[in-house]
Amino acid sequence: MSYTQFRNRVEGLALGLLAVDPPPAVFSARGIPWDWVAEVAAAASGLTWDAAGLTVPSEVLGGSRFNDEDGRGPYHHREQLVAAATPFTAGLDHGEMMARLRRLNVQLGWDHDTVVDLPLAQLGETPVRAALWSALYAGAHAVLQPSIAWDASPFQAFWTPLVSPPED
Repeated sequence: MSYTQFRNRVEGLALGLLAVDPPPAVFSARGIPWDWVAEVAAAASGLTWDAAGLTVPSEVLGGSRFNDEDGRGPYHHREQLVAAATPFTAGLDHGEMMARLRRLNVQLGWDHDTVVDLPLAQLGETPVRAALWSALYAGAHAVLQPSIAWDASPFQAFWTPLVSPPED
């Protein structure tokens, strides 16, 4: 899928999520590519991605609410609400996530010419999610393969929550 197709799917899913009163947190763990689209849509909408959050409804995943016009206004009005300090997942805000992606892509040497093969069967696992985010940030092309061996080690600690320094 091209970046434009991906962006359109993310926006469509975000519109569906915001067509009703937006929940404070959402989550999708069906083990399908739509989970990744839902995660990016949540981030773009300033919603928290949390396993305890509202399960993304099936009708938002390409169904009747996918491009619900009622979500268009709320989606575009949330743009200014998503800032570095906006929480995204447990102990990780947007600013820290971007900093981690920057560091990771420097370490990996990923850029817009990079093609990354990732295991489709492990799509819901945290290292693959981190690799997808890293590829998106780098402008790389991620290809989900049915069955491959890959090195997950660079991505193991990506989602580790920030540890606050001890107070004096």
